[in-house]
Amino acid sequence: MEFVRFTDKKTKLSRICLGTMIFGDKCDESSSQFILHAALDLGINFIDTAAMYAGGVSEEYLGRALRGVRQDVFIATKFHAGLDRATVLASVDASLKRLNTDHVDLYLVHWPLPGMNITELMAALDEVVQSGKTRFVGCCNFPAWLLASCNGVAAEHGWSPLVSNQIAYNLIERGVEVEILPQATVEDIFITAYRPLAMGLLGGRFRQTTAMDQSARGTTDARVITWLSQHGDSIERFLRFSEEKGLHPAELAIAWLCHSPGVSCPIVGASSADQLRVAASGAGRTLSDEDYQEVTDLFSTEVKEEGLQLFPGLKYNFPRLRRKPFLARKE
Repeated sequence: MEFVRFTDKKTKLSRICLGTMIFGDKCDESSSQFILHAALDLGINFIDTAAMYAGGVSEEYLGRALRGVRQDVFIATKFHAGLDRATVLASVDASLKRLNTDHVDLYLVHWPLPGMNITELMAALDEVVQSGKTRFVGCCNFPAWLLASCNGVAAEHGWSPLVSNQIAYNLIERGVEVEILPQATVEDIFITAYRPLAMGLLGGRFRQTTAMDQSARGTTDARVITWLSQHGDSIERFLRFSEEKGLHPAELAIAWLCHSPGVSCPIVGASSADQLRVAASGAGRTLSDEDYQEVTDLFSTEVKEEGLQLFPGLKYNFPRLRRKPFLARKE
């Protein structure tokens, strides 16, 4: 298993994070426990859950499955019910009770909310850190400007900053390349990427030429049909490329993410030990810069934030800064 350093530069985390959204939903407790221990056997020590997953059942399953090995894993969980102080403090206590632990390692705001009070939120999160109920705080699905605003308030008051951002990222969903990943590179924000296989499309689960597998999780999700119709040709080229390289397509998708600047850990949800082994193998694959670029170019999904860059030979600041984030540094 490959490992990366968390933002404290001391904590070593597996390059793959086990996502537990299906615990208590698609997976019963016995299956969830089997998957968790299969992950631990592979060297995965980073586990992600959330209060909203199966109404808290995911946390409950995880809490029982981790008895005796809690000290060996880094647990991230998320809250969503509200961003005011009272809700933040009540939410962390409820999660700790379900997880059967006295602290989590990373406590995340699941989603930003309209009208959120940044000062109240950051004060409450610092209170959670100071109480010892979490080691670090972070966020999910925050745009770069909001994360920066939150950390500006934290710095002004001497509070704990947001050190992590969890975002959707894969070869199809690439909007985070515009601002979020450059920010992560410059500000040392730990990025975890969910939906690494784009609902199974990058794992070869759905194709233009075959009937939909009704047992697959993504069958009822409108995004699968939409993305397949929009990017079906690119997906076929991706699958052929992975076959030529002797890789499972999921391995290639994970390897591409791990090679991407700013990405710390892909989050992988799995319903079998085989799926975990493929993901772990992908994290251990090293793509050449040439292969990485060739895979990237298979998809016309790069977000073009400046229309004039469509003209040959013209260069503009946003693309240059995105592709070369070292042009800006924070000393």
